[in-house]
Amino acid sequence: MSISNADVFKASDISHMVRVEALNDRKLHMQALDNISGYDVRPGFYEINGATAIPVGVNFTLHSNQATSVELLLFRPGEENPFADLKFPQNYRIGNVWSMIVFGLDIEEIEYAYKVDGPYNLKKGQIFDKTKIILDPYARAITGQSVWGTRHQGVYKARVVKNNFDWGNSQQPNHSMEDLVIYELHVRGFTKDPLSGVIHNGTFAGVLEKLPYLKDLGINAIEMMPIFEFDEMLGRRDYYGRELMDYWGYNTVGFFAPNTSYSSVKEEHQEGTELKEMVRIFHENNIEVILDVVFNHTAEGNEDGPFFSFKGLDNNIYYMLTPEGYYYNFSGCGNTLNCNHPIVQQLILDCLRYWVTNYHIDGFRFDLATILGRNEDGSPMDKPPLLQNVAFDPLLGRTKLIAEAWDAGGLYQVGNFPSWTRWSEWNGRFRDDMRAFLKGDNGKAGAAVQRMMGSRDIYEPEKRGYHASVNFLTCHDGFTLHDLYTYNEKHNEDNNWNNTDGANDNLSWNCGFEGETTDPEIKALRARMVKNAFVVLLTSRGTPMFFMGDEFGNSQSGNNNAYCQDNYLAWLRWRDLRTNRALHDFVKYMIHFRNKHRVLRSPSEGCSLGFPELSAHGVEPWKPDYSDSSHYVGVMFAGRKKNGKGDDVVYVAVNTYWEELSFGLPEIPHNSQLEWFCAVDTFREESVIKGKGAVRGRVKIAPRSVMVFFVAYNT
Repeated sequence: MSISNADVFKASDISHMVRVEALNDRKLHMQALDNISGYDVRPGFYEINGATAIPVGVNFTLHSNQATSVELLLFRPGEENPFADLKFPQNYRIGNVWSMIVFGLDIEEIEYAYKVDGPYNLKKGQIFDKTKIILDPYARAITGQSVWGTRHQGVYKARVVKNNFDWGNSQQPNHSMEDLVIYELHVRGFTKDPLSGVIHNGTFAGVLEKLPYLKDLGINAIEMMPIFEFDEMLGRRDYYGRELMDYWGYNTVGFFAPNTSYSSVKEEHQEGTELKEMVRIFHENNIEVILDVVFNHTAEGNEDGPFFSFKGLDNNIYYMLTPEGYYYNFSGCGNTLNCNHPIVQQLILDCLRYWVTNYHIDGFRFDLATILGRNEDGSPMDKPPLLQNVAFDPLLGRTKLIAEAWDAGGLYQVGNFPSWTRWSEWNGRFRDDMRAFLKGDNGKAGAAVQRMMGSRDIYEPEKRGYHASVNFLTCHDGFTLHDLYTYNEKHNEDNNWNNTDGANDNLSWNCGFEGETTDPEIKALRARMVKNAFVVLLTSRGTPMFFMGDEFGNSQSGNNNAYCQDNYLAWLRWRDLRTNRALHDFVKYMIHFRNKHRVLRSPSEGCSLGFPELSAHGVEPWKPDYSDSSHYVGVMFAGRKKNGKGDDVVYVAVNTYWEELSFGLPEIPHNSQLEWFCAVDTFREESVIKGKGAVRGRVKIAPRSVMVFFVAYNT
């Protein structure tokens, strides 16, 4: 019998393949077999975690440091009671690993789970319970969640899947961080609106249908909010007839399984085919796929939470516990994964390698990543072994690593997150400083210059390069960009927490009226503020990222924490693309402008005009004003063009003052034939300046507006 590797399994360790080749000669059948519950069995492949289909049956492997016995439960698909219970013989255990091959199993006819027994001692955090049904932490597919919004009945079980997807000659784009423009999206919310124009609303296939839109916009990376299996009905509540659920998905049920309900077809025993197809075609179109991953906590919650996986294996290893055996809660979600315990490190590394090798994922954004740098007692570590191991792992060597460098326990590490020149960070300082400056706060001009120049004051590019800062003004967590200039206060009443959830300090400004208005002056000002934000974001050093729909003014009606809103409040409202097409086209132009001018992204060879690589200016050239009352900054980027032929010089003028100002551009040497030209003026309704002549003398900049200039020959 000839068997291909794809028909057997795909292991990250090639040495396993030597063992699999033995299957071709049916050597397993020639060895002595045991019989348990009517099935022929024998010890399995201990190094291969999870459940793996092989030609003669299925290999099951599970590990637990403190368990005394393990039982494998087999279920018929959709049934809640097992039809077979196979207890692992003690001689099927090596170290703390149980492994067993069960012969004659058809993976299409079974689901599986475990029962695990061991000590029960609350003070030590040991809570083994052999009556609980335990989900395999390495499950590649999880049952019961295929229809979104349908309450999961019974227990979580796993399916055995085949990995036989043909990637062909597909290659990952491998863009540099500096060249990325990241578009954050929620898989369901991105296309759930019927006006999205897709057939497969709210799925990976729906995202793929929107590829032409994303490609035309000009972004070259998407960052998908959590896609690991989660239960949207976990913690579901009714609120005046509206269902509230775990819409965002930051409570992971299984780390190796894509969310079943994000597939448009029922993928019973194939390994994430629809997601893989989406990734493959995105790569063919030069767009990278980044996953938002949650390793700081799980869906098991605290003492009152569900008990379905890690609690039943090694509770006091997988979770950070107080001396009394309770759960530390640095995540704000009930529990905290004990990330720097060697066993948890192994799980996380195995998970990241799996998604990179099996799904060709290009990068990861780590939710509340400072937790990954906490010791087992919760204290911050100088050189967290997990973060270092991820940084130097060979399989992850070209993978983007992006940290949300803070957590719910108050540990804020923006600029100080351990990096080994590999880790980038969501730059919360960029968000906060630029929001404050753009709305006109006093004393923010100096900070604004630093953020636009790449936050060199906190990232030291000589040590960390220009890939450290991921710049953003909005993301899933907080106001949309439209709402940032429409509301002074959050409006989260629909979340049913009496408006106590979500951030209170948003550094937002309603432009003179709370909420939507028909006042033409306020609407014009708000439109200008949104354009200002996009110009600054897309002309600053660092990797820009923005949230889905910001490019056409999508609103969440002032809700800054829409985690539970699976409805039109959180879904992307595609009708706004028609009404705000001008904004969309402006953002598209600014992305193109950024791509055209390399000096906005990274340093280049010296400018022949004698301009420094980066320089700050006030209303008078070369004289920046960082006084408390200053509301104007000019930032100039200078270098050589990408092809090395000619100079590349861009000047960004930002006036957050409520009156018109006059400023001077840096003088170009008289022996040069180059002159200044204006590319953008956000005060104009048609903000992109086309076909205008050279700019000479002093320039007037309108109130609360941004202008962009470049140097070129006057032809």
